[in-house]
Amino acid sequence: MKKREILCLLMGCLLVMTPLTAQAAPLGLIAAAEPVAEAASGKEAELVVETAPGKEAAPAKDTEVTEDEETEGTLQSLLNEMSAGSALIGEESVEKKQGSVTLNDILGASAVGSGEILECRKTEQEYAEAYEKAKNANWGYTNLGIANVESGNLNIRSAASEDGRLAGKLPKNAACEVLDSDDTWAHIKSGEVEGYVSREYLLTGIQAKRRAEELATTMARVTTDSLKVRAQANTDSEVITMVPNGEELEVIEAEGGWVKVALDDQEVFVSAEYVEVSSELSTAITMTELLYGQGVSDVRVDLCQYAKEFLGNPYVWGGTSLTKGADCSGFVMSIFKKYGVSLPRNSRSQANSGTAISVSEAQPGDLIFYGNGRSINHVAIYIGGGQVIHASSPKTGIRISNVTYRTPVKAVRVLYD
Repeated sequence: MKKREILCLLMGCLLVMTPLTAQAAPLGLIAAAEPVAEAASGKEAELVVETAPGKEAAPAKDTEVTEDEETEGTLQSLLNEMSAGSALIGEESVEKKQGSVTLNDILGASAVGSGEILECRKTEQEYAEAYEKAKNANWGYTNLGIANVESGNLNIRSAASEDGRLAGKLPKNAACEVLDSDDTWAHIKSGEVEGYVSREYLLTGIQAKRRAEELATTMARVTTDSLKVRAQANTDSEVITMVPNGEELEVIEAEGGWVKVALDDQEVFVSAEYVEVSSELSTAITMTELLYGQGVSDVRVDLCQYAKEFLGNPYVWGGTSLTKGADCSGFVMSIFKKYGVSLPRNSRSQANSGTAISVSEAQPGDLIFYGNGRSINHVAIYIGGGQVIHASSPKTGIRISNVTYRTPVKAVRVLYD
């Protein structure tokens, strides 16, 4: 860098510091500046050099100076002025007016913070931890979106068009990663589903964050091959059912070495040693076409597709409405009523209807029953692909689960085709 450029840079620094210096400049310094002002009015000024007390000023030399020497002298003069001004910054005693602070002192001072700016003290691991903490602040999403529909689900399409093939459904209040968007459509990814949703029904930014804070559910993910679910928080308690590795249970509260969880509409306990607890948001449901085996009737396919139309609708104990709310047996009863099959009102009675089959023989449209160790207390509809649809709990409403999300105790066939 040329010396003239350095001069310009330092003059800029001096201008930045001038307001700070002017606020607290002692009268002595102001008076000393008056001869310089006179020089500016057209008089030939003598070089005035302030010296420390006890020292005599060196006699001025009546010699010519080169451009480089003049630049060096000007640079040194600016440095001296900046050092003098720095004595007025960051000092609290009256002695600061007489003190001598160099430019290096300023740049090295912790009050200025230059060391913090120029020096990186975090390790790679610390940065990684900070990143994870920031990511977890949005439940694992970088650009969070929340489905904002009155009821039911937000359609996810394979193309940004109302004619696009249906790729999945984003239930009310479910979360997604917003990959890109325009005024009309948002390109999202949620769970295993990627596609496009209408921007009209999607919350983003601060609105999504606030909604998510209201919706986030603490879940316990099973980390062992088969987890025992007990009626009480002790190993002598009755085993209600078994839950496989990877399944998630809604956490109600933690009690020492036990976690109280919701199993459909029951409150039960699992060992804290065999679960990982985290705060999560619900995600999209894949609508990949079901692959039915040879001989499966159209009525079974149609029944399963009809049942899916009510995903996300509310669970209401004792209810039978597919839109306003139903419990597990009320949901099943109302679905089959459309296809001319009359079923009893509760799950235990439904389990005694039709023909009992093994779970491995189940076809789409057959019923799967679950129990609490003593009796049957829950029913779901098998929809193929190892999944069931059921009215699970007040928290989740009508949802799709793996058929083994808890141990099935019976399967029944009530459709004869």
